Amino acid sequence: MNKNITVLVATAGQGVMRSSNGGHSWSRAGIDQGMHSDAIVRCLSTDPDSPQTLLAGTDKGLYRTPNAGRSWQMLDTPLSDYSVWNLTRNPRNPNVIYAGTGTPTPAALFKSEDRGQSWQKLPVQVAETCPNVGVPRFTGLAVDPHDQDRIWAGIEVDGVRHSNDGGRTWRDVNGAISNKDVHSLAITAGPPKSVIVVVNNGSFTSQDDGHSWDRNLAKDVFPLNYPRCITVKHGNPNTVFLGLGDFTPGRTGAILRSRDGAETWENLTLPVEPNSAIWAFGTHPSDPQLIFAGSRYGYLYRSDNGGDSWTKEWREFSEIAAIAWLPS
Repeated sequence: MNKNITVLVATAGQGVMRSSNGGHSWSRAGIDQGMHSDAIVRCLSTDPDSPQTLLAGTDKGLYRTPNAGRSWQMLDTPLSDYSVWNLTRNPRNPNVIYAGTGTPTPAALFKSEDRGQSWQKLPVQVAETCPNVGVPRFTGLAVDPHDQDRIWAGIEVDGVRHSNDGGRTWRDVNGAISNKDVHSLAITAGPPKSVIVVVNNGSFTSQDDGHSWDRNLAKDVFPLNYPRCITVKHGNPNTVFLGLGDFTPGRTGAILRSRDGAETWENLTLPVEPNSAIWAFGTHPSDPQLIFAGSRYGYLYRSDNGGDSWTKEWREFSEIAAIAWLPS
């Protein structure tokens, strides 16, 4: 087991928990490290050209760390008035970052073309209120690995939006995707390329850039009824991991793996039954075999062999929202 990595766990209410030795010991980023007390951190974004640099989306906008989480600085941006739920970087141009906001602040989408120094608000129409969560939030963002102008955005609970021009204009995909309760989305490079939209009771998959969709109901395909998060394995664009639960936050969870772009799935064996839905994955291109997964109520799992086997980390957390790891 590699201890020469830094692991960061974003939590809802305890800021960012950090381990500089692969999970052997942990500390919490607090006011002495530059992060406001009891921060709600929803997302983390690594910089492929600056391995120690990350952005964190919080209930008070954006923070940046230049040193793998040892210290943080709040950024003065238009996002400071928002709760940031999602940060997604363009895989072909890491200067470009998209940030989605939401509950309890309005749901909005922003774009940066200079690695987060400046931001512009994009013209995406989102409902002011919605069922179940009150105010919508951006829970899924993905840039097409073959065409950086094609962007997909998922909103809980207001459906899917799609742009073909880098975010200048958007179209509503609702109707084709009948369930507006979007939890996550991903794009596999293929072949065939697939856009996968995860909703609260299943998934929708398109292999023709959204012209048609195949629907999979969780009760027919998955061992549990509540899909939550999805990620594509680095270096293997047809391998996808899906986190599930029995409900939200749920009493149990599961991790599924697909090796064929989400057409078929296998249920992976975990050493300890999750205490809630699997909520987040953490991966890094430097080692595609090393994958972290977190349950909503704080169990952290680790696989060093691409999901073939897992261990549960000794440390348990408050509500996990996102995970990232970095080579030390």
